[in-house]
Amino acid sequence: MSEEDSEKYRAPALDKGLDILELLASTDGGLTQVEIAKAIGKSPNEFYRMLDRLVRRGYVQRQDGDRFFLTLKLFGLAHFHAPLRRLVSFAAPVMRDFANKAGQACHLAVYDRGSVVVIAQQDSSTYWALSIRVGAQMSLFNTGSGHVLLAFQNDAQRDRMIAEQLRGGNEDGVPEGLIERLDEVRDNGYESMNSLQTAGVRNISAPVLTVDGTALAAITCPYITPMNSKAPSAEDCVILIRKAAAKISEIAAGQ
Repeated sequence: MSEEDSEKYRAPALDKGLDILELLASTDGGLTQVEIAKAIGKSPNEFYRMLDRLVRRGYVQRQDGDRFFLTLKLFGLAHFHAPLRRLVSFAAPVMRDFANKAGQACHLAVYDRGSVVVIAQQDSSTYWALSIRVGAQMSLFNTGSGHVLLAFQNDAQRDRMIAEQLRGGNEDGVPEGLIERLDEVRDNGYESMNSLQTAGVRNISAPVLTVDGTALAAITCPYITPMNSKAPSAEDCVILIRKAAAKISEIAAGQ
C-alpha cells in the first residue's frame, strides 16, 4: 500500500488508542496524562476519551491518582490465540520426554488476568500420578507455577500481576514473605514447595523464558514420592524439569 493509500484509510481514533498502548508498553512505572500528551505530541483533551475507554475495557489501569499503566490483557489475548497453540505444540514432545524419564506427570501453565491457567498436561508413564486438567485456574500466591510466573518478571509487571490477583477476589491479601520467596525462586532458577492444595505432593516448577528472561509460562511437576527406591527422586525431577523448561524456552525463542 502506498503512503497516499495509507493516509486515505486512516482511522484517527484507532491511531490514538494504539499510540497510547504502544507508549505505555515501552514505559516502566506508568505515565501521567500530561506525560502521555507530551510523548505523543497531542493535548490531553484530544485523547482523554480514548484513554478512558482503554481503562474501562481493561487494557490500561489507573493507579496512584493520575498515573496510567498497561495491563496484561493484551498479553492474555495474544497467548490464548495462535501463539498459545504453537507453544503447546512445541512443549508437548518435551513434556512427554520428561514424563517418561521422571515417571511423573507435568503440566504447562501461563498467566491470564489474575490467574494461573493450565494450557497443557502430560500424564505420567507409570500407574500413579497427579494430573491437573487443562483449563484449570489457580492462584499466583500459593502454587509453584504462580511463584515462577511472578518471580521471572520485572518489578512493574510483577506488581500489576499481584494487583490483578487481588482484584480477582483474594481476600487474604499478599501472603507474608511472598516477595522474599519470589526472590529466592529467581536466584535458584526454580520453585520446589509442598503443595498447599494436596497432601503428599511437592510442586516442582521451572520457567519457560523469553529472550529477555521474562517468564512466558511455567512447567510444573506435581511430584509424588514413589515406593520404588530406583525411581527418580524429587532432586532428580528438579534437574529434569529445569532441562525441559530450558528446551521449551529454546524452541519458543527460535534458538
